[in-house]
Amino acid sequence: MPEKNKVQSKKERRVNIIVYLVLRFLVIICMVEQSLKGNWHAVALCFLTLILFTVPTIISRTFKVKLPTTLEIIVYLFIYAAEILGEIQNFYGIFKHWDTILHTLNGFLAAAVGFSLIDILNRTERFHIKMTPIFVALVAFCFSMTIGVLWEFGEFAADRYLNLDMQKDRVVQKISSVTLNKENKNDPVVIDNINKTEIYSNNNQNITTIENGYLDLGIIDTMKDLVVNFIGAIVFSILGFLYIKDRDEYRFIERFIPVMKKFKEE
Repeated sequence: MPEKNKVQSKKERRVNIIVYLVLRFLVIICMVEQSLKGNWHAVALCFLTLILFTVPTIISRTFKVKLPTTLEIIVYLFIYAAEILGEIQNFYGIFKHWDTILHTLNGFLAAAVGFSLIDILNRTERFHIKMTPIFVALVAFCFSMTIGVLWEFGEFAADRYLNLDMQKDRVVQKISSVTLNKENKNDPVVIDNINKTEIYSNNNQNITTIENGYLDLGIIDTMKDLVVNFIGAIVFSILGFLYIKDRDEYRFIERFIPVMKKFKEE
């Protein structure tokens, strides 16, 4: 390795370690703060975050995979942004597009992981079937969308069985449903300009009022998440396709692609 690359590699590793330690310190501070408040759910999220921070290292050592510094830092920031800022500090509620940004980034990163899995096999001497760039890009896209769908399954299960709201319900002013058709026909009844919804529960003992519309139970959020995951996956799949076609021209893509530590190219 040229001396210049060695110096740059050492500098990148130093930055990676600094980011890792700073984020762990911030999580520990958050954990102490939440424990003093008696918010044990948040404490559990902090503990989970600390565990997730170790996943890149575990994957790297277990599967002998080298994670690019840029990718590893993005993963750390992603975990911190999702768990600490998003859940505990309520950035999902404060910033309208926080969830959208994270799901778009997730689609991009998942496509990078899927791409690397196929590209490694495609370039190794032990794998004799050579896949075309478009096929590798397609596999990366499908891998990313599969991860996105599985995550939405997890959100649905958490909301359904743990009474959480990971799908983030929204207030809408318009609904269209065949359930409201009094003649039981397959013709949707459209209700527009909804101003208020009242929900009666516990034998009409409790009345919950939803102002300015009707509560959509996670459908819009789920579809929005899948759409932006789709966008992130498409962007990386295109870049991955171009990278295979000309690895020198699009070398910056290597900052997002894990590689085998003992990789031997044909």
